[in-house]
Amino acid sequence: MKSALLIIDLQNDCFTGDRLELAGIEQAAAQARKLLMAFRKSVQPIFHLQQVALEQDATILRPGTPGVEIQAPFKPLPGEPLVQKHFPNGFRETGLLEALQEAGIEGLIICGAMSHMCIDATTRAAFDYGLQCQVIHDACASRNLVFESMEVPAPQVHAAFMAALRARYAKVLSLEEFLSTFPAGPLT
Repeated sequence: MKSALLIIDLQNDCFTGDRLELAGIEQAAAQARKLLMAFRKSVQPIFHLQQVALEQDATILRPGTPGVEIQAPFKPLPGEPLVQKHFPNGFRETGLLEALQEAGIEGLIICGAMSHMCIDATTRAAFDYGLQCQVIHDACASRNLVFESMEVPAPQVHAAFMAALRARYAKVLSLEEFLSTFPAGPLT
């Protein structure tokens, strides 16, 4: 089965800490960087998603701002498609599905931001399109959420979404678990 790495929304605004407040983004990005290096080293397909806000009142990921740009370590190289999206689901109103089909991709290895939004929505949609998904849980980050005046800490948000994805939609693995079976072998 031909699989590709899908890096979701590792953009500057996710790292500023002022508006998104992603817990553990630096650690998740370090793991995602190792994953990206393994794919590049083994010349495996890599696709990038970039969230671009369309709302006039958006405070983050606005077009033309430094915050919308993909973090330097994750900028696509030639031959690595970049798909811009305007919704959490990376397939909604984008050419992602067609690009994956054209490349003969049947499986996705998914990492990035945010666990409770774009990772979740894109993974579920990929599953619905018949793609086999693997989510690298320690290469994803989330944030604190509030529901009915109850604050849910980011680690619990992340764990709940990973548990839900694991229940039906994806194989959820650590980077170490994934790399132990990756064709290029573990990174040293």
